[in-house]
Amino acid sequence: MTGFCTKIIRMQEEKPRGKEINVDRIDLDRMREKAAENPGLLPYAHTSGSAVVRPEDMNRTVARSLSAMDQQTDMQMDQIMAQMKLLADQAKAIQDRKKISERIYMAEMRFEPLIGHIYHLYQRSGSDLVSLVAPHEWGRSARKNVEWIASMRLLADHTWEILELSEEKPDISI
Repeated sequence: MTGFCTKIIRMQEEKPRGKEINVDRIDLDRMREKAAENPGLLPYAHTSGSAVVRPEDMNRTVARSLSAMDQQTDMQMDQIMAQMKLLADQAKAIQDRKKISERIYMAEMRFEPLIGHIYHLYQRSGSDLVSLVAPHEWGRSARKNVEWIASMRLLADHTWEILELSEEKPDISI
């Protein structure tokens, strides 16, 4: 075996060597400029066999994002507007109930009204009158002296809910 190993060593010695590199002439700074430290992070292909990397069209991405944002915020604004309308309608109903209640409390009332009971508002010779008697329960002679305006119920907060209005007096506010 010794002869075989000697033969291989001789072959390697006889083998022509490539061009010798002069290490003193290598410009390492220039080579560093031409090579990437992290080639996997480059936004483009860095070798001829690399996958094609196309930059994303940011204008299209931004346009889609703006469109989605507009749609979402418009939907949310519509919801808020609907809620505001509902609250405004509720506030108007409370104001109307307050005005009606003030008129009823200014009317002549010869009894203490009970919560949940139905009463009737009449107008008699220029002043208002709250009565327990319904319009159809009045006698003929009494009907000539009073004009029915509304039927209402006393609520727990001592405001009045209008149940039925006279067709002749559709607005009973103060």
